[in-house]
Amino acid sequence: MKKYIYYFITLICFGFLQSCEKTASEALLSPYVPTNIDENAGNWKTFVLSSPTEVSLAAPAASNDPNYLKEIDSLKNIVAPNLTNEQRQIVAYWGAGAVYRWNEIARELAARYNSAPAANAEGKYPVPDATNPLADPKFPFANPPYASRALAYLSVAQFDALVSAWKYKYQYNRQSPGVVDKAIKPLLPVNTLPSYPSEDAVVGQASYVILLAMFPGEGPFLKSKLEECKNARLWAGMNVSSDLNAGVSLGGAVAAKVMVRARADGMGAANNQAATPDMIARSKSLGFTTVWTSQESPARPPMLPTFGNVKTWNFDRATMEAIRPTIPYIEGSAEFKKDFEELQTIDKNQTREQAAIANFWADGPGTYTPPGHWHRYGANAGFEAKYSEVRMARMLAYLGTAEMDAGIGCWDTKFYYYSPRPQQYGLKTSVGLPNFPSYTSGHSTFSAAGAEVLSAFFPEKASTFNSYAQQASDSRVYGLIHWRIDCSMGLKHGKVIGQYAVKRASQDGAL
Repeated sequence: MKKYIYYFITLICFGFLQSCEKTASEALLSPYVPTNIDENAGNWKTFVLSSPTEVSLAAPAASNDPNYLKEIDSLKNIVAPNLTNEQRQIVAYWGAGAVYRWNEIARELAARYNSAPAANAEGKYPVPDATNPLADPKFPFANPPYASRALAYLSVAQFDALVSAWKYKYQYNRQSPGVVDKAIKPLLPVNTLPSYPSEDAVVGQASYVILLAMFPGEGPFLKSKLEECKNARLWAGMNVSSDLNAGVSLGGAVAAKVMVRARADGMGAANNQAATPDMIARSKSLGFTTVWTSQESPARPPMLPTFGNVKTWNFDRATMEAIRPTIPYIEGSAEFKKDFEELQTIDKNQTREQAAIANFWADGPGTYTPPGHWHRYGANAGFEAKYSEVRMARMLAYLGTAEMDAGIGCWDTKFYYYSPRPQQYGLKTSVGLPNFPSYTSGHSTFSAAGAEVLSAFFPEKASTFNSYAQQASDSRVYGLIHWRIDCSMGLKHGKVIGQYAVKRASQDGAL
């Protein structure tokens, strides 16, 4: 009981923080000087780029070049006291870090688009159209697999682009404007990091390219954020225009290479409904007398039944099949009966603590889903640790790829076994009914993978992250969404998936 009282108090605090997240992040995050600017990051191993110099970047003008001196003079006329209050607010907002803010923007978009299509007059569920993204239903439906993929590609593009940027920063070693001319008084903390190319412009352009591909109906919004991101560096006196232009060029070129991978990863075939009859036949051949069926009226086709075929990041297909969880309990077995009785007990006597945990971790429609939940934890932990931009992107890239791998591995498992949900046995849920098979729990798999990665980056917080993963897993039992076996095996599966990301991180050359 003490354990659940602690959970309940914790969840109340989390609920408050979640409800205030946007206000807190925009108003209360003070810019900082990184604990370590990671001078050697240009030598770190990238995800998609074959090397940090795969994309070339021309040398900047010298500090005594007339054109550069004109840029310096122009910057003097921009920086305070000439800024408006609105411009100062934009500088303060982006001062939290471009990687942090673009990750936040991505999560907001995922939440905005996390709405399943409704049935039409014919009793069918139309599929969102990427070529007409603002038509009803809007594209995309940012469900957990989609959100995990969007965040993974975003973070990988940011990381690869920043590793390349660090390589060129120290190759060309252009000092920041405030160092070149002491008359310039920057509005944000200054460190010894060279200014060419601008890291914020690199991140901004790379993020813009990825997010426009993932959320094609948000072009005007994303363009406005990109302009804010770049202008904030001018208004703060941190970069001259040529720093920003170089960053845009580099970030865009790297993101284009990352999108080549995205277009070939199999996501376009992830909603192959024609594959489900064979999946159901396999389930029955494995001994399932009851297979998963939609509980909606009209029946809704399963969500992304072939997402399990999408290309993974940190292990290959053979490995994914080797680590696939073993078959769950079959109806009629003593183990199945035990899990069923646990849910019946919760159904009749659910405590307030259990209800609070179930509701907090629901991460259903209108939210940025479990992958977004873990990205928020990661971004906040990186901010608290005063990570450099490149180290923040590195951490989020390993987290993001682990979350996407977790989604792929979980969906492969779900549709391999096609096991039934508790609702097919008369149990009700108050936190929304997912439209895909039961085993294993997505929340458990995503959360265990996220906790494993974040614990490796922030070992002092490991017990906290692991407790969050356990809460997320328990929440699906308390919400009567999953059998206990779905959750316990999902935690084990997610932990293994996270370990592959951690192993890769240990070999990338970063300390």
